[in-house]
Amino acid sequence: MVSGEALKAEGLRLFEEGLYEEAAERFGQAQELFVAEGKQVEAAEMLNNLGVVYRLMGQWDRARAALEEAQAAFGRLGDRNREAQTLGNLGGLLASRGDRLRAQEYLRQAAEIFEELGDTQRQGETLLALGAQMWKSGDRRGGLATYEAGLLLLERPTPQQKALRGLLRLRGRLLGGKG
Repeated sequence: MVSGEALKAEGLRLFEEGLYEEAAERFGQAQELFVAEGKQVEAAEMLNNLGVVYRLMGQWDRARAALEEAQAAFGRLGDRNREAQTLGNLGGLLASRGDRLRAQEYLRQAAEIFEELGDTQRQGETLLALGAQMWKSGDRRGGLATYEAGLLLLERPTPQQKALRGLLRLRGRLLGGKG
């Protein structure tokens, strides 16, 4: 008999190859096995994976249902890290559907949890996404400030992000602020 871990690994491999339907099938099978084995965290993780795959497949309702179920499970189980990751995934899903205000709520919650956990890299990444959503919904000043805060928190910025941080520091020095 195939294990849940083997199905999960196969699902991840298929996902990386862009074979989303097959990946979703494996994640669903793994989720069922994990439930049967009483492995609640692993089962919720498969729901999160399914949500991401469904989003990429354009199955918005299925994606949202899977992500909301995963987020609730992680909340019940006290797995704050995975709960925050799932909240971020929900925020991304809602943003892609144009529901920017709800997306901001989820992203804000995720950023707060990452801050509580001391995960500055993920907090920064989430604040970048939140800032972009704030900007797109018309809050230019708040969006820029949030984006800048996220940029400064990143532990592993991309070359473009490093350049932008340098410009922000220069601006700070020119304006007599910190930087």
